[in-house]
Amino acid sequence: FVAVGMVDGVQIDYYESNTQRTVLKQDWMERFTNREDPDYLERETGLSLGSQQIFKADIRIAKQ
Repeated sequence: FVAVGMVDGVQIDYYESNTQRTVLKQDWMERFTNREDPDYLERETGLSLGSQQIFKADIRIAKQ
């Protein structure tokens, strides 16, 4: 499972189920989150993990 965050067509972050972590892809995002929102990565990782679990359940249902 992969979730990608985009702003104006530019990838700013991604979550990958193998690592279960959100990773920032833009230097300006790292500067912003360090200064303005230090909990961003933890919060986004939690949200993406929840989305992953919902997606897995939906796939299971669709297979039936």
